[in-house]
Amino acid sequence: MHKLSTVMCAAVALAAMGLPSCMPVAGDKQAHPDQLYIEVSALGGLDYFHDHRLGMKHAGEALGVQTDYVGPLGYDMALMADALEQAIARKPAGLVVVGFDASLIPIIDKAVAAGIPVVTVDGDLPGSRRVAFVGVDEVKAGYEVGKKLAQIVGKGKVALLYKPGQPNLEERRQGFKQAIAENTQIELVAEGNTQSDPIKAAQATSSLLQLHPDLAGFGCIEVDGSVGSAVAVKEAGKAGQVKIVVLDHSRQTIQYIQDGVIQAGVARQTALMPFHAVQILYGLRNNTQRISSDKARPGIGGVPKSVDVGVVIIDKDNCSNFVRSRPGRPATGPGSQE
Repeated sequence: MHKLSTVMCAAVALAAMGLPSCMPVAGDKQAHPDQLYIEVSALGGLDYFHDHRLGMKHAGEALGVQTDYVGPLGYDMALMADALEQAIARKPAGLVVVGFDASLIPIIDKAVAAGIPVVTVDGDLPGSRRVAFVGVDEVKAGYEVGKKLAQIVGKGKVALLYKPGQPNLEERRQGFKQAIAENTQIELVAEGNTQSDPIKAAQATSSLLQLHPDLAGFGCIEVDGSVGSAVAVKEAGKAGQVKIVVLDHSRQTIQYIQDGVIQAGVARQTALMPFHAVQILYGLRNNTQRISSDKARPGIGGVPKSVDVGVVIIDKDNCSNFVRSRPGRPATGPGSQE
């Protein structure tokens, strides 16, 4: 199958959203090089968020607009809030915000009040005035991890690894537990706190292996903890014996899949999130098509409320398609937009 060009893919996506199907590109008279769209995130040091950068880059190229990606390298909501305030001060045409935490809601609302529309991606903040969300249903994502782990293990005891208290991870936990509960041959016997840190995740995994020597598998629903779980299982001499299924992927988790330490990853099509988010913001600003003579009175937003980019399963058979060729360069394959 021939790959569609980025521009053609974007045109098809816009048409599906009811936005203009004749998409401007750089150099086209309809392009808007004066318009700036900014993504604000945290954890920018993770491989995972390099895919966000790529999605922003390709959206800018397809639409003929400026794009930027800003935010702290680690999980620091104070620094992310500062980055969001600074982004608002640049008066962009729209903002793409990863909805990590409710503390960001007042700043998102401030942006919207200033006439800057916001689309949340990856994590949602429905209590804010954001116009739309692009990502994956978190409950469904966790469900897919539990479902895949149950399929691989077949029968036995399993444990869940995650960081308690983070809203999107709590939703994934809900989905994971639902999937396990549907399989009478699988028993969830423990949960470990990864603290989104590979070292802490390894310690939690080791402790659970000691408490439950007959453990058949681990489900890890956040990518940083996935590496730690693989390290601990390998050091315990149980690689391949104790199965591991993780959410999302990094260079390290892909290597562990290749080596047979991790059996599968449930990966969201990450780069599609900011790519579609910028399309939505662009259409909101530039689309002149109307379905009503008065959008405000009937409460017409003019954009889809949510877009689900879906997930793909990564295993030993296809993991080579997701290897990043160098640090900072996202993988080719589903969701990479390359």
